[in-house]
Amino acid sequence: MIERDLPESVEVYAKAEWHNPSGSVKDRPAAWILKEALAQGQLGPDRPLLDSTSGNMGIAYATLAAALGLRVHLAIPANANRQRLAILRALGAEMTLTDPSEGTDGARQTAAEIVERHPGRFFYADQYSHPANWRSHFESTGPEIAAQTEGRLTHFVAGMGTTGTIVGTGRYLRQVTPGIQVIGVQPATPLHGLEGLKHLPTSLTPAIYDPSAHDSLVLVDTEAAYAMARRLAREEGLLVGVSAAAAAVAALDVGRRLTHGVIVALFPDSGLKYMDESFWSAA
Repeated sequence: MIERDLPESVEVYAKAEWHNPSGSVKDRPAAWILKEALAQGQLGPDRPLLDSTSGNMGIAYATLAAALGLRVHLAIPANANRQRLAILRALGAEMTLTDPSEGTDGARQTAAEIVERHPGRFFYADQYSHPANWRSHFESTGPEIAAQTEGRLTHFVAGMGTTGTIVGTGRYLRQVTPGIQVIGVQPATPLHGLEGLKHLPTSLTPAIYDPSAHDSLVLVDTEAAYAMARRLAREEGLLVGVSAAAAAVAALDVGRRLTHGVIVALFPDSGLKYMDESFWSAA
């Protein structure tokens, strides 16, 4: 990844999660949640999974559920990226479109209301509170990063939405890599364009969130992430999503303050679901 403005002894790597079956890091928690629900008899052909999503988790659910002969019902903001909505329709997901002004918190509230109106009809996964969310990263993402960096890792950087990635991966890496620094990435302001990330001070706090799982936070401006997405595409041939670009901004910010280190930034998805966004055409 871009390192020209860093000391030679600072290495920055990206973990490219778009190679997962549905194209994002969300395959991990979706798979763990589905596996656990099936084992406990909470899911079946006549009992769909219900959850809220901004896009990627819904696509992960729908992809895996289709292969398992299961149904999925999603509460998703009506202003979600058109490409994501099209993918969900293609995968056969049922959707309730929610008030765009209420964002993902509003979608989550709508999902809870659907469950309340139809008790027993759905398995309500609630990715924000399901422990399988963070466990999926403790059991897969963390061990992979530790093995791939051969014990040299000094810093891990990841965005914060449901917070499952930072909590699970951070907990694992701290067990096996003494002294590692875990850095969370958040939007700098409550109103932002960083799809998938939450400004936690002004959002509903996920039940799985553990502030002790990370050592520090980096706040990223939307425009800085957009500029980084363009830069990664045009200078590195890395077409990434906006949350990945935000992680890159944070990783380079961390790197500039080091004299040596090995940094891994988690890139949740590629830019293919964002190609109709106007920021790509900016100078």
